[in-house]
Amino acid sequence: MREFGYQRAHDVAGAVALLGTDPDARYLGGGTNLVDLMKTGVERPGRLVDVRELPLDGIEPTQDGGLRIGATVTNSDLAAHPEVRRRYPALTQAVLAGASGQLRNMATVGGNLLQRTRCGYFTDVTKPCNKRVPGSGCPAIEGEHHNHAVLGASEHCVAVHPSDMGVALTAFDATVSYETVDGPGSLPLADLYLPVEDTPHRETALPPGALITGVTLPPAPVAARSRYRKVRERASYAFAIGSVAAALEVRDGVVRDVRLGFGAVASRPWRARTAEQALTGAPADADAFAAAADAELAAARPLPRNGYKVTLMRNLMVAVLTELTEEPTR
Repeated sequence: MREFGYQRAHDVAGAVALLGTDPDARYLGGGTNLVDLMKTGVERPGRLVDVRELPLDGIEPTQDGGLRIGATVTNSDLAAHPEVRRRYPALTQAVLAGASGQLRNMATVGGNLLQRTRCGYFTDVTKPCNKRVPGSGCPAIEGEHHNHAVLGASEHCVAVHPSDMGVALTAFDATVSYETVDGPGSLPLADLYLPVEDTPHRETALPPGALITGVTLPPAPVAARSRYRKVRERASYAFAIGSVAAALEVRDGVVRDVRLGFGAVASRPWRARTAEQALTGAPADADAFAAAADAELAAARPLPRNGYKVTLMRNLMVAVLTELTEEPTR
């Protein structure tokens, strides 16, 4: 690992100022992704600005009935918070599915959203990778890609975003707040991640040097009846090969409201808006769920060895929504 400087930030303005004067610096939260990438040489910051002790570790109700989650809240504290469990149970389930207990104790909300892909070509500096070295190529397209993207990819990159938490936050219309040297700003989580196109190295729409300060969940009564289901290749801690965050409101056998997020199928947590539109006003039954999944996945462009994901996601979405119809009303 290359030598680097270390500085602990004591307030948000100070943290942003430190990064603003040093483009070679990086924010350090829990370090569960960044430090690993530093060890492999993918990330080579000259200085780390430690933000763990900033006063951003609270979870508070908003005036309109939502929740604001600070960027340095640990994944463990997020999953255990009683209001998160009560109002957004799929978020708790997603966080608990996302890592081992030790990692959840360290990982932060802000860092989770900014974690980078686990594509083996990206993490191996001896291999070409457009995300790491623009213009060098994407060997995954012809190589190992069984867990790569089937939606929203391009000829320049087919890697997937690894976050479980982000899938639930996307389904619930979360907004990301950030601070820059020019002042505060915010982005809908759906707009945080840039389309892959021909610039996969540009991953987010955050301004240079921006520090994520929190995530806001708007009030969503439908979210109280929600579930997150993750499929992985082993029962212990592993990244998803497909996941679904779903919330469902049914009255008189008809879908009145539905929220759907897909994970491990694209370069970002994928909001399944086509499926949501198809389901709203439709019968709450397996046939309608399957038809909506087919409508969403019609845009899928699988590679030779990851076409199974299309069938997996279809079946997973139908299973999760069916379970929600059978769940007792609270």
